[in-house]
Amino acid sequence: MPFSPMFLLLILPALVGCGSSQDKALPRGCGSFLQRPYTALCDLEVVWGVVVEAAAGGGALAALLLGLVLLCRLRRVSEAEKRGGVGPLLLLLLGVVGLCGLSFAYLIERDERLCIVRRALWGVLFALCFSCLLAQGVRLRRLARGGRSPSGCALAGLALGLTLVQGIVAAEWLLLTVARQGQPACHFLPLDFALACSYVLVLLLVALVASGCATCGKTRPWRCSGAWLFVSCLASVLLWAAWLGFYLYGNAALGLSSDWDDAAHAVTLVAQAWLLLLLHASPEAHACLRPPPQPSAPDYFDTSQAPPRLREASFDEDIPLSHRQFVENQAFSFDDSNAGDAAAARSGGQRNGSTGTRPSAPFRSNVYQPTEMTMILNGGAVSTRWKRTAC
Repeated sequence: MPFSPMFLLLILPALVGCGSSQDKALPRGCGSFLQRPYTALCDLEVVWGVVVEAAAGGGALAALLLGLVLLCRLRRVSEAEKRGGVGPLLLLLLGVVGLCGLSFAYLIERDERLCIVRRALWGVLFALCFSCLLAQGVRLRRLARGGRSPSGCALAGLALGLTLVQGIVAAEWLLLTVARQGQPACHFLPLDFALACSYVLVLLLVALVASGCATCGKTRPWRCSGAWLFVSCLASVLLWAAWLGFYLYGNAALGLSSDWDDAAHAVTLVAQAWLLLLLHASPEAHACLRPPPQPSAPDYFDTSQAPPRLREASFDEDIPLSHRQFVENQAFSFDDSNAGDAAAARSGGQRNGSTGTRPSAPFRSNVYQPTEMTMILNGGAVSTRWKRTAC
């Protein structure tokens, strides 16, 4: 089973034997190499933990493979409109890997260090993903209305700048509650955690509005991409509404302990990662890597199509004046020689012994036949000028 790098960092102390030895028997499914507090990763009695672990590992692997495909085939993307969406898409895939890795932190028993990691990275990773969606919405809105796409570096810088704001908010919250007031990092009110994520919700709602505007454009391919982005943002809004409702009021209504908060957080992280992969990253990667359509030749047998317009011009316009005079002089010379040969044939070649009257060979071979160039210059009519007047 594939594991993310963050997961390896979290379980490294247990693998090297730094975890404290416990007299309690290990859960079913765990070997002696994995000690507490990491036993939830292998406990077969806690089914949701194993399922979330498998889904998180698969999502991280899928995001990494998709990112590698984009990087390997980036040179084949020649259109500037498509290359502009690669930067935010790669950042989004990085955020998806982070979401899958952070879900492992909620499968491990709490301690001070782990709670700080949870509180610091939760909002930052979601802000990174939603700011990438917002950048894509701005790009698709301009393309759908016939404008030019911003560069990929500009969109990636916009996403990183919006993410930095949430990083500052999370750092200030940790400094005020943990460092200054001395509160334990694992003890905080659910409402405080939800308010710390209010900026993330604002980013998601703005991305939803931008994607909705992108679906109202004129260009059909960009409207299709905007529709996928709108569905992704709408599904994320519904997921966050469900998570906030359960996190703030679900435990009290159902009479559950606060230990179920970790399960809700882990499931939300993995579900959000897969939503972004299936509803936005995969369709956008397909649209970027799809080759441009080749121009098709007109079907002349299709009567439903309008006939192609031809240039209505005379052939004389394409022939230089000096060349036309040269062709006319050659035609006149050919008429004079034909007339002389015909007169000689009528005077001397009328009879041939006992065979009777037979036209001579020169007469038959010198019968005037207008050439194609002569007919073109005369507009299709045979010239009636048989002799050239001397200058």
